[in-house]
Amino acid sequence: MIILASGSISAVVLGLGYWIFMSPYSQLFGDFSYKGMTSGKVVALTFDDGPNEPFTSEIADFLRTRAVTATFFQVGRCVDRNPEVTERLAREGHLIGTHSYSHRFRHCLRWSIQKKDIERGQQTLTTLLGRRPALFRPPWLFRHPSMLRTLRVQGLEPISGEFAHVLEVFQPSPERIARRALAKVRPGAILIFHDGFDARTGPRGRTVEAVKLVVDHLLRDGYSFATIDELLGIPGYHAQGKS
Repeated sequence: MIILASGSISAVVLGLGYWIFMSPYSQLFGDFSYKGMTSGKVVALTFDDGPNEPFTSEIADFLRTRAVTATFFQVGRCVDRNPEVTERLAREGHLIGTHSYSHRFRHCLRWSIQKKDIERGQQTLTTLLGRRPALFRPPWLFRHPSMLRTLRVQGLEPISGEFAHVLEVFQPSPERIARRALAKVRPGAILIFHDGFDARTGPRGRTVEAVKLVVDHLLRDGYSFATIDELLGIPGYHAQGKS
């Protein structure tokens, strides 16, 4: 009985810890937008962990055929590997946000290191794009009070969302990913897909196919698509000359 009770307590503690530090919805430490406040049938598609070829370009190719723009939260190391992909996304009207430079969990555990990692990711994108992103999505959505306070001092807005499929990393079938994503859609939803895998390359072909299913279904249902800055009514980039 003692062992069972101990296990139950541990499960509760772990669940509470996840909710506080990594849940898409927790606002305990401050505003962490996971949806737009609208009654209109509009959704924001977001993509994390890229660019990762050829999958990021395949997503961009498809979105162009549907005249859909999305938000890509990109990892600096991946941008260094595929700068032309990031340039293309920005050129075609997609919004680029920061998703750290290295995407390493141990960096999230020490704020001094995480701060440098965020700044390096910002600098990578700023140098490439000629403008400084104003939106940041923490890797794994992991946040803590110091991070959120410092982000705002730096003029970075933390952005959450809802995972299209919590097991997307294991690449279930496109139909399963799409069904789960569509079940979460409502006016103002922010959907999180992954065109990459942490800061590494990785297969995302099933994500690409799932995105096609989701977009076409929502278009038939009368939805439109917005970038995060459009959905939330906030700047996507800093004004020229401002840090």
